[in-house]
Amino acid sequence: MTIVKKFRRLWMPMVFAFWLGSVQAQVNRIDSIRSDAPALAAYGAFDIGVKTVQFKNPQQLDIVNAKPGQAVPLYDRPLTVEIWYPGQANTAAQNPGEYKVFIRDGKTQISLYGKALRDASPDRAKGPYPLVVVSHGYPGNRFLLSPVAENLASKAYVVVSIDHTDSIYSDQAAFASTLRNRPLDVSFVIDEMVKANRDVNNPFKDLIDENRIALIGYSMGGYGVINKLGGGFSEKAAQFAGLPPNALTPLQSANPDFAKWRDPRIQAAVAFGPWGWNQGFWDAEGLKGIRTPMLFIAGGVDDVSGYSPGVRNLYVGSINADRYLLTFENANHNAGAVMPPPQESWKRVPWLPSIPAAHYIDPVWDAVRMNNISQHFITAFLGKHLDKDMAKAAHLDVLEYAKQGNWAANPDGSFKPEHSYWRGFPNRTAVGLRLEHLGAAPK
Repeated sequence: MTIVKKFRRLWMPMVFAFWLGSVQAQVNRIDSIRSDAPALAAYGAFDIGVKTVQFKNPQQLDIVNAKPGQAVPLYDRPLTVEIWYPGQANTAAQNPGEYKVFIRDGKTQISLYGKALRDASPDRAKGPYPLVVVSHGYPGNRFLLSPVAENLASKAYVVVSIDHTDSIYSDQAAFASTLRNRPLDVSFVIDEMVKANRDVNNPFKDLIDENRIALIGYSMGGYGVINKLGGGFSEKAAQFAGLPPNALTPLQSANPDFAKWRDPRIQAAVAFGPWGWNQGFWDAEGLKGIRTPMLFIAGGVDDVSGYSPGVRNLYVGSINADRYLLTFENANHNAGAVMPPPQESWKRVPWLPSIPAAHYIDPVWDAVRMNNISQHFITAFLGKHLDKDMAKAAHLDVLEYAKQGNWAANPDGSFKPEHSYWRGFPNRTAVGLRLEHLGAAPK
């Protein structure tokens, strides 16, 4: 054997091992920022900590085990949450940024990878920080919107994402439980985080600004967010199949006590493809109760929640709120919210009608691209309403249709007076998007 051949035999396996390790390190990333991402998508200056916490909401209606003609039993409702927060870096940490999660098939556990350090000490230097509560779709889990959650933690937010019992991949149960519990789960988790903030023995003591809270929800999460903001359910909603009698009564606009449900500490909310308009859960009267600034994000051909009619009706009907609607043209229900499909989700399973990856992907848009655009606009929106950061808020002041923007730059990179391209977007990237804005009706 020649020296060259011998060297090749030794060298090639090393190269392959290095390549394989590099590929594995890049799969299932939740922290990807494309080089063509808009400006505010980039991670912030803070290192990120993450912690898993278990809550129990006592004496809740057990919708799953309710029987016709009988009183609905009560139970202590368990809720697992993932909390991302500004944390202190530790270079000696093992497996930083790894999350063990189930994918859409409900049986396959995989690893996701991001930037957070498990159980890192909180960084209180610039706190307290606004609280953001995240609510996933049906089914889903607390990691479904993790690209947004982890990204926001790096920008000085405490982000808590909920596993909604009966609505997660590995524990999917009666849809009626989701209808009843989504807004209640969100409200309970806010209260628990406030308790943690006041508990001298809790690692989150004094980390949260209790008067600066935002909500983010996708699909059924958006449904819960709208109700928590004051969008009371209609009379028709209570007749939805599978719901026990009076299960939604406390959450209906006709209930005289419902007005107390609105939480003035919530300063802003984001709703991705919120479900319910086309099923009659809201009407014009119920939507009048929303007074919190909102950012709606939707796909222009959403076939789950609907677009027009659908999400657009919720946007137009929330007349007492300052609100925006970001539309991904030709995108479906997954627009902007969900993480990129894990590589394991492309394998077909016999108990689902389509590959699990279909739960994450869009037929037209790249998932990372949509995540980056959502990260950009959510950063601008929360910057405006929670941080009063007008530099970030300026990214919301753009032409309605991105394609109508004109790129006009000088050789030194400065912009000419006729420049009207979407702020923060590199040239030739602001396409397929529409951003609308409606102010609150005069009081």
